[in-house]
Amino acid sequence: MVALSVFSRVEKGHAVAELVGDVDIFTAAKCRKALADLIDAGHVHLVVDLERLDFLDSSGLGVLVGMLRKARSHGGSLRLVCVRPNMLRLFGTTGLGNVFAIYPARGAVQQA
Repeated sequence: MVALSVFSRVEKGHAVAELVGDVDIFTAAKCRKALADLIDAGHVHLVVDLERLDFLDSSGLGVLVGMLRKARSHGGSLRLVCVRPNMLRLFGTTGLGNVFAIYPARGAVQQA
């Protein structure tokens, strides 16, 4: 089992959460708590950086969808940074590529 690390910081009006490792059935709760804590602290505009994420299963997708809903319910947003082909394919296959705003770099999010 690979662990999950979540590194968060605030940049230019939004919180950035960098996920490192795996988000699966074993680590989804940790990921959910980290993202929910940011929203609950008032950081309702989130950027979730998936560039160093090695694996994402349906549990992880569920966390992201749930946190998108939570952010929106507080008047915020959740954007993803991802260029990894396997992750992009997952979002495309599940139809979630049409749900999330996905950017190739954090700088692209700031310009949007």
